[in-house]
Amino acid sequence: MDDIPLALQFGTLVVLLLLSAFFSLAETSMMALNRYRLKHLVKQGHRGARLAHALLARTDQLLGVILLGNTLVAAGAATLAAMIAHQLLGVHKWVPGVSAIAITLALLIFSEITPKVIGAAHAERIAFAVSYVLTPMLKVLYPVVWFVNLFVSALLTLLRFKPPAGGEPQRLTAEELRSLVLEAGHYIPKNHRSILVNLFDLERTTVEDVMTPRAQIEAVDLEAPFERIAEQLATSYHTRLLVYRNELGNIAGILHLRKVLALMRDGDFERDKIAELLTEPYFIPASTPLFAQLQYFQENHQRFALVVDEYGELQGLMTLEDIIEEIIGEFTTSAPSVATIRAWDKNNSALVEGASPLRELNRKLGLSLPLGGPKTLNGLILEHFQDIPEAGISLKIAGVPMEIVQTHDRVVRTVRLFRPKADALPVEEMS
Repeated sequence: MDDIPLALQFGTLVVLLLLSAFFSLAETSMMALNRYRLKHLVKQGHRGARLAHALLARTDQLLGVILLGNTLVAAGAATLAAMIAHQLLGVHKWVPGVSAIAITLALLIFSEITPKVIGAAHAERIAFAVSYVLTPMLKVLYPVVWFVNLFVSALLTLLRFKPPAGGEPQRLTAEELRSLVLEAGHYIPKNHRSILVNLFDLERTTVEDVMTPRAQIEAVDLEAPFERIAEQLATSYHTRLLVYRNELGNIAGILHLRKVLALMRDGDFERDKIAELLTEPYFIPASTPLFAQLQYFQENHQRFALVVDEYGELQGLMTLEDIIEEIIGEFTTSAPSVATIRAWDKNNSALVEGASPLRELNRKLGLSLPLGGPKTLNGLILEHFQDIPEAGISLKIAGVPMEIVQTHDRVVRTVRLFRPKADALPVEEMS
């Protein structure tokens, strides 16, 4: 080696450093590839993606050829650096140490850190390019890689470690998928992102969270004067009505107004005839997750269900439209009896009804009112006071200042909410 010109030795050392940088670049970019996008590009016929996917399907062989090449190149570079140091500095005890430090710094800077940063930042572009080099290299060096992997496999077996199958993306949980959607930014339109997030939330949202409460159900008393029944049917906002006898817990059935129109057309509009049109109600537990209930509606060919608690008592009603609106937002005109939640006014306050669902308040006003207990603002305030509060009392719940404007018949009717500050405190009563 002493006969080889020093310039040629330096040139060889630079080439070895570049080769080491290539292997580091290849390793980082291949491992940093987005496996979901990779599978998508493979289905589209992208050649570089197909090569990369085939290499990642054999991760042990891919890493074997990369690390084999990188190790040989690094060893050669270290040996060559030691010889150059001896020629330049002479034969001294401290020369090998200086040579080791110099080649270590060179490998770290030029062959490890820099290419790995670049490979991680531009993984897709680089991985597809290096796949054209790694594929034939693996074919040529396959016997050596296979022999080395024999010892690797034996060691992994002794350690009782079974590596996951390569090439396939890791499975994501619902929460991880939800986080990916929320962080998608401008890649997914805002409306689409909202729908996807709502879909993930269906599993942890129950029927009780979105049902129409018992007190707000529009129902027909079959024992009421017939004139009152006729007027109620003629002015009803809904197409399906709950029918009961004397009290709401004594359910008679479900009435479809389309059938009533046929009676009116035939001039046979009587109480007994109405009772004959009633269909059996479909009952569901209040704790059923919305996603499961959506499937039950589909399997049972239902669109309308009565919600009951663990004792079989009527709690409210649920329709297919309620679940759809929970996914895509409101798309129909709200019934007159449903509380309308408006945005904050210029004074950063909002006047809302006590019957407003907490979920809707959180969604439309950007609040974080607790959802683990009562489902309406009235219920939340009553739980907070453990009593029926009077009008004019102010309080703060979950950092949201609010003032009770009107109470009537043991119910908080109207509440004024104030937009919370960033440093809002937890639940406490204001003076």
